[in-house]
Amino acid sequence: MVEALRAVVPDDRVTSSVDIGEDYLHDEAIGIFGVRPAAMVSPRSTAEVAAVLAWADQSGTTVTARGAGTGLSGGAVPDAAGILLSTEAMADIIEIDTDNSMAVVGPGVRLDQLDEAIAPHGLVYPVFPGEYSSSLGGNVATNAGGMRAVKYGVTRHHVLGVEAVLASGEIIRTGGKFVKATTGYDLTQLILGSEGTLAVVTEATLKLSPRLPHAATVLAPFASMDEVTEAVPKVVASGVDPMILEYIDMLTLSAMGTTLGLDLGIPTEIKDTALAYLVVVLESAYDDRLEVDIQNVAEQLAELGAMDIYVLPPKAATELIDAREKAFWVAKANNANEIIDVVVPRSSMPEFMRRVGDLATETASWIAGCGHAGDGNVHMSVFQGDPDVLADVMLRLYAIGMELGGSISGEHGLGTAKRGYFLELEDPAKIELMRRIKVAFDPNGILNPGKVF
Repeated sequence: MVEALRAVVPDDRVTSSVDIGEDYLHDEAIGIFGVRPAAMVSPRSTAEVAAVLAWADQSGTTVTARGAGTGLSGGAVPDAAGILLSTEAMADIIEIDTDNSMAVVGPGVRLDQLDEAIAPHGLVYPVFPGEYSSSLGGNVATNAGGMRAVKYGVTRHHVLGVEAVLASGEIIRTGGKFVKATTGYDLTQLILGSEGTLAVVTEATLKLSPRLPHAATVLAPFASMDEVTEAVPKVVASGVDPMILEYIDMLTLSAMGTTLGLDLGIPTEIKDTALAYLVVVLESAYDDRLEVDIQNVAEQLAELGAMDIYVLPPKAATELIDAREKAFWVAKANNANEIIDVVVPRSSMPEFMRRVGDLATETASWIAGCGHAGDGNVHMSVFQGDPDVLADVMLRLYAIGMELGGSISGEHGLGTAKRGYFLELEDPAKIELMRRIKVAFDPNGILNPGKVF
């Protein structure tokens, strides 16, 4: 296979199985083991991607595309008999178009790299899934979200077009530097979030936003999780338009303090009695307008039952958001058995949290976490050492979310970690339709086998 691939692309693009580094064999999903592929290809152009896929399709060889490997669902784990296609070398920022507030990037461009390039222009790519070393290609493949989704939405709201290579090696362009179109099916949106099972994205056109200069972080402790989740829809409806609206339960905040050294100076009497915290980050183009919004939020949270209101100084605010972004690593360091990213309607969060609490009690499991309260995306760490009980807990967790009008995954994707739950709980008619779409794009089934289906 290595010899055949070196006849298709330059020799230095191809790595034999035994020489592939350990980091390429897995992503960051808990409980998903790495797999060593037969070969790795690191293309540097769309033409090289197309050549590899055309060869693979003709030979019946599977291909798994990989970005930075920061995913949490096993979506980038390769096939032992196939090719791992790493896009990290395709890291060119092709264009920064300030007139249209857009950027055109290769799939290997990291979020921190893009941010550094567009900041001098007063622009920001507002999708931030919590890991700035993640790649745009991976974000597109998983429709990544993050804390800022309550205001800015997720990846699909900011990707206006892609260049992609089909399994056959054909190159297509969809969308472009325009914000609306009604010309046939929207292939851009179909490819977005498809986890590399339909096509390999080699270029993305991104919508950028103004970078607002003023921000403030409000922290509000509550006596119960119910009060937090019931407050969220009211804050969203108030008109202050928070950039971030997060909940953190008492156990998770304590773990952040122990693991990451986070100390927000919260009085002992509050820490001893508060069971959950609401984090509200506001931003504005004008400092005086921000002050008004802070006052409005503080008054509203007090009326909704907050035990106290803290407007954090900049250093503490940065440390809190940084700690929140590292919540998964805190859970992993404390030996969580599973994590979830169920999403439900905002108004259903109180009911979801109550039912999860009942499930934890019934099964003697410990379920703790934090989440994007503003958009109903619940992140929880599940601690349950019995594999059979754990499987039952996970299935029932996902079932509760779907019963309340939600979805199994809000932003991490299915990969292999959630595939079985998806196939068991989702509408069979929808699954069969998705299978037919998969066959239309990839008739020989070479793209990212074992993921989603």
